[in-house]
Amino acid sequence: MFENEYDVIVVGAGHAGSEAAAAAANMGSKTLLVTMNLQNIAQMSCNPAMGGIAKGQIVREIDALGGYSGIVTDKSAIQFKMLNKSKGPAMWSPRAQSDRMRFAEEWRLMLEATENLDFYQEMVRGLIIEGGKIKGVKTSLGLEIKAKTVVLTNGTFLNGLIHIGDKNFGGGRAGESAATGITEELVALGFESGRMKTGTPPRVDGRSLDYSKMIIQPGDEHPDKFSYLKAMKPLSEQRACHMTYTSTLVHDLLREGFDRSPMFNGRIQSLGPRYCPSIEDKINRFADKDRHQLFVEPEGWNTCEVYVNGFSTSLPEDVQFKALRSVVGFENVKFFRPGYAIEYDYFPPTQLKHTLETKIVEGLFFAGQINGTTGYEEAASQGLMAGINAALKVQERDEFILKRNEAYIGVLIDDLITKGTEEPYRMFTSRAEYRTLLRQDNADFRLTPVGHKLGLASLERLKAMEHKKNNSDAFIRFFQETSVKPDEINPVLEAKNSAKVKQQDKMFKIFSRPNISMDDMKQVASVSQFIEEHKLDKDVLEQTEVQIKYAGYINKEKSNADKLNNLDRVKIPASFEYNSLTNLSLEARQKLSKIRPVNLSQASRISGVSPSDISVMLVYLNR
Repeated sequence: MFENEYDVIVVGAGHAGSEAAAAAANMGSKTLLVTMNLQNIAQMSCNPAMGGIAKGQIVREIDALGGYSGIVTDKSAIQFKMLNKSKGPAMWSPRAQSDRMRFAEEWRLMLEATENLDFYQEMVRGLIIEGGKIKGVKTSLGLEIKAKTVVLTNGTFLNGLIHIGDKNFGGGRAGESAATGITEELVALGFESGRMKTGTPPRVDGRSLDYSKMIIQPGDEHPDKFSYLKAMKPLSEQRACHMTYTSTLVHDLLREGFDRSPMFNGRIQSLGPRYCPSIEDKINRFADKDRHQLFVEPEGWNTCEVYVNGFSTSLPEDVQFKALRSVVGFENVKFFRPGYAIEYDYFPPTQLKHTLETKIVEGLFFAGQINGTTGYEEAASQGLMAGINAALKVQERDEFILKRNEAYIGVLIDDLITKGTEEPYRMFTSRAEYRTLLRQDNADFRLTPVGHKLGLASLERLKAMEHKKNNSDAFIRFFQETSVKPDEINPVLEAKNSAKVKQQDKMFKIFSRPNISMDDMKQVASVSQFIEEHKLDKDVLEQTEVQIKYAGYINKEKSNADKLNNLDRVKIPASFEYNSLTNLSLEARQKLSKIRPVNLSQASRISGVSPSDISVMLVYLNR
């Protein structure tokens, strides 16, 4: 029925589990993906979209490393937008609306086409642990499946409890059972657990909406794509989304149900995502606001099901319905299903190493919402990293850790295991101190070489990246080395209200002016000739422009990152006795003893550890 022993067993087939299974299998490890329902692999449980602010950067990083999320998103997209284009390139974030059914289908097909990967449908109720090491899993039917490593990606299923008004029932997702047994077993082993909450809006019948009363939200005129693979093409046609607003009337109708809301009557004790609050939470917290945006998002190319983004709620279904019917364009709305909230178990991520392996049980890895995160992209990136490190552990190869200056994925994992989280963690560009280095346009430069070395990113990916980098470097050198005469450039500068030049000057200096774009520089004959001769594509032109115009910021962040890496090199022994250093503050000793950082750089980011504490440790460790 099964292999005698798997290298890696992945429990759960959401975004984290799917990426973990794909990564481990593609690295040559015999892998088993166990899930409660094989029909729901990589289900988009909430909104039908991938990417967004900082999240789009994560999807690009997953793709650059050789993961599947970017490819699946491109194959199933119905609309593409590059967000924050009015800001600097460090803030540009790709986002795609997806066809929900096609997204899950593409994931399933890609996983089934992956060598070394087996599937099994059943609930995992427990773990096999001997001598502090993972040895396999136990299923609800009593089967024991042996493995060298196990990756838990349980999402919202661990003792999941769904709330709709004053009703609640066990479930990991609407229509699916909760998973039981694992939390209790882990707590008995010494793990600390907690409860978190998230929610989802109602889904409605698009045929019952009046879109003429809403504001249309089209995709980009010239859409891009997520995957760096040349085989993936941008959309040639797109589906529009729409926007409408709540009103004071809608808010008053919703308030009528607050006494039956599990958020306000004490039924829900756990914290929900701060940056994606329910509609009742928004009304309560922002009482001065007369209206809130609602984004009306189609669930696919052909379905009439619509996702009401911004109306996440756990209010009684009659209250949801009455209030939504008072929204402009929703006067005749018909429900497919009401919104609901769900509470579930998670394990504070300070109990993990940077590899996402647990500190208590060797060979056991956690990824996704079990670590206190929210969002498909955050989950997928953790799954990828856990799958990689599980495979590396089996193969007795060095662990793979991304630093904060190398990837948003590195920022995410370091934040989780160093600072922990008491509310669902969501990635933002503001969390990354090196965001000018971690742009969505250069994820392939940063990560494809290491992805190829791991055995994930194909040779085709590596060659495409090298071709793009060589062309970009050559074009940058051209601007650095080539001068332009006043009579060639002054007409361009005059048209842009930029100061004219009086003598010949390097084009790099001219191009560095904030109001001069690549389209402006193309008007210089030698520039357009270089582009034509070298057949430079859009990606190379964009990369060249970003690197020239933001050279100062990029170089400054690289310098700061080098200083950080100096602290990275000061390792802290795993058995270090912090309480022996009486010069450390009491809080620092307590926090350091709990989290046990691997180096001084990580120690410096722990809340409660001051610069003077770091100085004390630096002197001691150097001695």
